Amino acid sequence: MKILTTDERINNILKEITNHEIIYNNYEGLSYVEKALELAIKLNRKEVDFVITGCSSGQGMMLALNALPGVICGFAPTPIDAYLFGRINNGNAISVTLGEEYGYKGIDNLRETLKQLFNGEFGTGWPEEHAERKRVDAQKVKELKEISSKKFEEILPELKKLLGI
Repeated sequence: MKILTTDERINNILKEITNHEIIYNNYEGLSYVEKALELAIKLNRKEVDFVITGCSSGQGMMLALNALPGVICGFAPTPIDAYLFGRINNGNAISVTLGEEYGYKGIDNLRETLKQLFNGEFGTGWPEEHAERKRVDAQKVKELKEISSKKFEEILPELKKLLGI
């Protein structure tokens, strides 16, 4: 799996805990909305398989990414949220809270959150007795997103105009 992250702390932790290919780009100077567009482009072009990013609350980036085609982004403030997202929702991006300063024990929570995200295979469903239903539902969410969204290529000119790029 090729993972793109936009935060140096996440980059450093991922290099410690996983053997996946890690790409780091903080997109210096871009707002979280502009970063979301850049990340969605990378995902839609299949340049990366998964994105780990965030913003002060983590929620704004999740919303911005989910507003774009081809992206299913979860919010993982805790290890259990990360674990469940990976097993049940099987998306291609996750947003974490970056405004907590990650002082004493905060960085440990971030490390454990990232460990749990990759603790097992994505999309297996959970809990085991409901795994099949969870897999089916996650696939339906992906199909709902595809049906209800314009294709990325269709919106790119409008996005560039909106963002002045």
